[in-house]
Amino acid sequence: MLISLLHILYCMSKSLIMETDASLLGVELEQKEQEELYQQLLLQTMGKVQSESPPSKVIRPQPGMCVKTSSMSDKKKVFLNICQSQAVPPPPHLSQEALVELLESEDPTSYRVPMSLGEPHTEVDNSSRGCTVYDVVINDEFFQKCQKDDLFQQFLIAVSLEGLENKYNLELSRDVKILKNRKFMGSIAEQNIRAKSKPIIQEIDSKESDSLPSSTKRPEFSLLVEPPSGNAEHLIAEILLPGVISACSLVLDLGEDRLVLIARSSLFHLDIFFPLLIDQENSVAQFNTNTQGSFLIHPWSYAVAANTLHLSLSSYKNEPLSRITKLIIHRDCPLILCVPVYHPL
Repeated sequence: MLISLLHILYCMSKSLIMETDASLLGVELEQKEQEELYQQLLLQTMGKVQSESPPSKVIRPQPGMCVKTSSMSDKKKVFLNICQSQAVPPPPHLSQEALVELLESEDPTSYRVPMSLGEPHTEVDNSSRGCTVYDVVINDEFFQKCQKDDLFQQFLIAVSLEGLENKYNLELSRDVKILKNRKFMGSIAEQNIRAKSKPIIQEIDSKESDSLPSSTKRPEFSLLVEPPSGNAEHLIAEILLPGVISACSLVLDLGEDRLVLIARSSLFHLDIFFPLLIDQENSVAQFNTNTQGSFLIHPWSYAVAANTLHLSLSSYKNEPLSRITKLIIHRDCPLILCVPVYHPL
């Protein structure tokens, strides 16, 4: 009798251990499947960015003016062929008074001049010595405006120098000279510029924005940078959407620096601006029915140094990147965004 009782207790304990192990094993398998999903989609995104180039077209710039400067490191001559083309979009209209206010403001870089920066090429100057030449292409109408106004011309030169320094990691002298009898140095090569993409987000009228029901909520979200150290290659964001059971109820619009997400029936509304430009053309989405969410992929058009990036989103405003990289992804979070980085032409 005692042996039978011990046998029954042994079998019960064994069954309990097996059930506990099965439960733990189920959790581990679920976590493993979630991690495999992240890795699979990250690899899919990286392959897509490498295999698909953004739409571009070849242009032949027209001569404009030639600016002489020098490299701060070795004091060698450097020339800028500032060229013009109708294919490059013009910057927003700016009066001379507005330009003065802009230059005196705390953030003069807020005004951007669209330009195409060509690769450096070696030419021979009037002294039969080798020199480095960069071709800078801007909109033809904006170039003519700069030719008629000295302040705009100096502003254009400063913006061109800064753009070349940022792209090629060099330092150029601000002691410049505009060559009067030469519109370009050497030869002007053709350039590839990105074709203009169709805007995804339209301007929302303020009256429409104010008319949103008071019951509409702004969803919570978290951010994660991958890799955690060094230059950022991906930005992963998770947006909580409790109660959303189907992608059919979601309306997602993506612009160059803006994301608008609306859950129908006035459940959620998210309207945020990214601190970086992103590429809508290479963005894809996948809805995850298990966690009631989507997996979205958004390439950035250019990268920002990891140690200077500050994400001004939600509760993470003005938080340093080191704080953001420590955030943990929760498995029950519905909406996931993954953003790979690439450099423009």
